[in-house]
Amino acid sequence: MAKAPARAWQRMLSGRRLDLLDPTPVDIEIEDIAHGLAFVARWNGQTHGDWPYSVAEHSILVEELFSRMNPDAPAKWRLAALLHDAPEYVIGDMISPVKAAVGPSYGELDQRLAAAVHLRFGLPALLPTAVKTAIKKADRVSAWMEAVQIAGFRRDEADRLFGAPDGALLRGLGIRLRPPKDTREAFIRRHEDLLGAFQS
Repeated sequence: MAKAPARAWQRMLSGRRLDLLDPTPVDIEIEDIAHGLAFVARWNGQTHGDWPYSVAEHSILVEELFSRMNPDAPAKWRLAALLHDAPEYVIGDMISPVKAAVGPSYGELDQRLAAAVHLRFGLPALLPTAVKTAIKKADRVSAWMEAVQIAGFRRDEADRLFGAPDGALLRGLGIRLRPPKDTREAFIRRHEDLLGAFQS
């Protein structure tokens, strides 16, 4: 008797059934993304504070940094920055050493999910290289901030791993730790604002 194929879908709280190997935009809901990301901890949870630093909180910070670094960027690319780690709402946040050990299969899964998320919210499946590079620069600044402020890295270590950011860029910004419910709601609000500005 032939063995049944392993289940490759996950049921979301919205009721959607997301096929991880062949995700479609119709099965993507922002509430599911926000909820999942608000409960996924960055740095494998190895951060100071009474709350884990979530991927949702990180995403809000990356979008803010991207907007500061690219003040003329249209709303659609700011939305792309907010959603840059959206696939992690189902595949989790793997630290770079684990991604390297897992190999290319993780990246392929991430790319398929990202494409479905992008199409769901009116973005191109594949972002332009310049936009992707700009988001990655903001992501690295966020990683530097997180490393120094909550993950126990010395400043020189963070400078070596992520690059020292421009101090003026960080003015008025800091790492926020708050309950998942608050982060989830903030993520949804920011998504609604950006989506509205993009579609108007």
